Amino acid sequence: MEATVLNDPKISEPWGVATFGAATIAAEPDFARVKVELACIEQSPAEAFQAAQRVITAFRAVLRSHQIPDAGVAPSHLKLATHYEYSPALETRRKAGFKCEADYEIETAAIESLQQLMTEIVDAGVDRINGIEFDVRTKRALRAQARRDAVGAARAKAELYAEAAGIELGRVLHIEDVDPERLKTYSHGGVSGGVEEDFAPGQIVVTAAVAMGFAIDG
Repeated sequence: MEATVLNDPKISEPWGVATFGAATIAAEPDFARVKVELACIEQSPAEAFQAAQRVITAFRAVLRSHQIPDAGVAPSHLKLATHYEYSPALETRRKAGFKCEADYEIETAAIESLQQLMTEIVDAGVDRINGIEFDVRTKRALRAQARRDAVGAARAKAELYAEAAGIELGRVLHIEDVDPERLKTYSHGGVSGGVEEDFAPGQIVVTAAVAMGFAIDG
């Protein structure tokens, strides 16, 4: 096959072999993080605080029944504000009491009973579920392994190119961490990092990517 000379400004000063590597590791979540909020509206500040405390007591009882320790609950301070009701017909608002609010973030490893936990929390008087996130506690170790695998992928690709070109791959000259969010940019540019995207629903996916440069020996 006849070689073609490319006048590419990006390689006007060739220096070695540059490759991109990416790796993805998937794991089953081992805990859930739930954000909830409660609000009680009464005619006086004291009544609003008392109503909120009753809901909090019932809410805490639900958490204890699910063996969720206090360390797994991040509370906020009670917040009090004047509550207004708006009348669309009159285009006016009127004072309608006081609202006492509190929000909590809960962590639980009992993912299989999460649905029942949410049902009981709402029954206890918590009137808003602001979000449920699933995560894995070993994410730092997973990310470290993904980075090692990404370096291995970049090196393997460079070795393949060197072998195909009949050259000897030299030492590493450059290592650049690549934001995984930029993987689409690399993909659109025709650069494949070997990242698999076929994961089971609900899995926690950790991705790492790296751009590397190698010298050419000989």
